[in-house]
Amino acid sequence: METKLRRIASIIRRNPKTKFTSLYHLINKELLIKCHKELDGKKATGVDRVTKEMYQANLEENIDDLVKRLKNKGYKPTPSLRVYIPKGNGKLRPLGISIYEDKIVQLALKKVLEPIFEAKFKDNMYGFRPNTGCHNAIKFVQNTIFKGKISYIVDADIKGFFDHVNHDWLLEMLKLNISDTNILNIINKYLKAGILDKGEYFETDEGTAQGNIISPLLANIYMHYVLVQWYNVVVKPNSKGETFLVVYADDFITGFQYEWEAKAYYEALKLRMAKFGLSLEESKSRLIEFGRFARQNRAKKGLGKPETFNFLGFTFYCGKTRDGRFSVQLKTNSKKFRQKLKDLKIWLYDNRTMRLKELIKMLNKKLVGHYQYYGVSSNSKMTANYLHRAKQLLFKVLNRRSSRKSYLWDTFLEMLKTYPLAKPKVYFSLYS
Repeated sequence: METKLRRIASIIRRNPKTKFTSLYHLINKELLIKCHKELDGKKATGVDRVTKEMYQANLEENIDDLVKRLKNKGYKPTPSLRVYIPKGNGKLRPLGISIYEDKIVQLALKKVLEPIFEAKFKDNMYGFRPNTGCHNAIKFVQNTIFKGKISYIVDADIKGFFDHVNHDWLLEMLKLNISDTNILNIINKYLKAGILDKGEYFETDEGTAQGNIISPLLANIYMHYVLVQWYNVVVKPNSKGETFLVVYADDFITGFQYEWEAKAYYEALKLRMAKFGLSLEESKSRLIEFGRFARQNRAKKGLGKPETFNFLGFTFYCGKTRDGRFSVQLKTNSKKFRQKLKDLKIWLYDNRTMRLKELIKMLNKKLVGHYQYYGVSSNSKMTANYLHRAKQLLFKVLNRRSSRKSYLWDTFLEMLKTYPLAKPKVYFSLYS
């Protein structure tokens, strides 16, 4: 199986316009069992409440039945269960949770489709792809602005991207490299499967549910054709100055050397999005002056210091090195910082009765997880502040464990010598 998938990737690299007519047979018993083994059994269950363990109990029978239904076209995805998780802005993010069997088929589809489209995706796409991630995208933005002549940033936000992916357009994009109608039909079934929200069924005429295994890949395919390909073929070749585009799922940043080109792109971007059923969130989208000349240019105009922009949980700002030279620096976004502390506070109060040794152990895992993401060059103050605030929260929580205060601040600090809290460090260097 792995050999066949590598062969597909090799074919598409040699000829990006290749159309694959026969892929459906790859979704066989061998691949489905492999997908079952890879799935995380701790993930939330769908509307049928079947867990991995329950499915495993009759694995051979279940997989054989699934293969049979896939072969005779009797397989039909079940509507996703709609759940909501809080966002940093106080709003709720809707997720779709598929039943376990649908997760198996989705993962199999992903394994078949990924080699085709991974060979087509560009290097400036960082989201949900092998061997790359948020830190790589952040580093690219920081280094490109620092080393180049970028002076303007288009910070655009797509309104409800995952909820507004146009099904017809997405299928047309898939058809550019896939002519196997069985594959296309099953993807269409997933898109049209619907959702169950508080027991009520809703049709899905557009969008691809966040939370489904196949959704990140489908989202990348959509962004590839809607934005990245357009930028690479139309925008960049016709730009007189330096420019760059970085994309992470539906988050993206575009930089330009010249203001007039940034303005033209911003207006063209709105039309481009509209063509494919998308729109920009006007309140979150803007063009700002940013780069090595921003400070002096704004001073000449009688304006204040350069504006900042947010990307992947960080705020980018125009800073200075110790010897006064320009540098692009970043820090934890203030909204993200507050949300992380709020989440930590809730967790500490929910677990305040835990034995002290175990509580500190679990808290340290959370602290290290925070440092591993936000522990990047130039963000030491914010990670140190996070530790400080976490220490204050812990002190308050421990003193709520009984009617009498358990600790004075001095005795609390003495206790931390025995059970120390994890200290922040730089986990990812932007300069190496």
